[in-house]
Amino acid sequence: MTGLAAGLRTLAVTAAAGLLALAGTAAVPASPAVAAPEPKAPREFVALDSVDRTILREVRYTTAHNFMGEPVDGYRQPVCLLTRPAAEALHRAQVRLLARGYALKVYDCYRPQRAVDHFVRWARDLADERMKGEFYPLVAKDRLFADGYIAERSGHSRGSTVDLTLVRLPAARTRAYVPGEPLTPCFGPYGERFPDSSLDMGTGYDCFDTLSHTEDPRITGEQRANRQMLKGALEAEGFVNLPEEWWHFTFRPEPFPSTYFDFPVARRSVAGH
Repeated sequence: MTGLAAGLRTLAVTAAAGLLALAGTAAVPASPAVAAPEPKAPREFVALDSVDRTILREVRYTTAHNFMGEPVDGYRQPVCLLTRPAAEALHRAQVRLLARGYALKVYDCYRPQRAVDHFVRWARDLADERMKGEFYPLVAKDRLFADGYIAERSGHSRGSTVDLTLVRLPAARTRAYVPGEPLTPCFGPYGERFPDSSLDMGTGYDCFDTLSHTEDPRITGEQRANRQMLKGALEAEGFVNLPEEWWHFTFRPEPFPSTYFDFPVARRSVAGH
């Protein structure tokens, strides 16, 4: 009986130890999932206002006032990020324009690939036409890819392309867009288009229409002169205009001619540069 009792006692101790081990294991919380850190910009990128604080900003894709009608993926803050050579070239153009009583105003600068992907998803959703009345009144949405208004890659994602306009000084304040307000065509008369404080360029920004072509012959007089003033000021500093969009310019040579970045538009992306 003594051996049996000892054996039972050993089994009991072993079982108790096993239960304690299981309990101890259960008591240890699972390690929380660690989110992957957001990508940061290479050191060649800067915030434009760290180079020139006088250039105005109206970063449309942080707001609902754009062709999609909602803020765009990847735009965390209304800042303009660019490669340093592009930012410094804009500064030089701005110095010349300020002397003439004008200032540059940027609409978009570096654009993350996730934003371009958002554009593509929106373009394929043919039922969503909430902003058609302003930005593409005469273009069927199913033609946006074929006509070149939307693409799966954008030069903006390489960091040296900027969308911008000219403002006469002192600059008037741009009123806020109210989602759901009545829309007017982007190519309508200057006084009827959405007011954004810029000079009359013949169309508004991001107007999906052939009137946005920089040299469209229907653009004459003051509108043509304004486009040429913008184009001349930027070309003198190394920018090249996209002929289909009077507002679109790329600095050459590009530091990253074949790299499409995806870090967010936010100051933290260039923190410490």
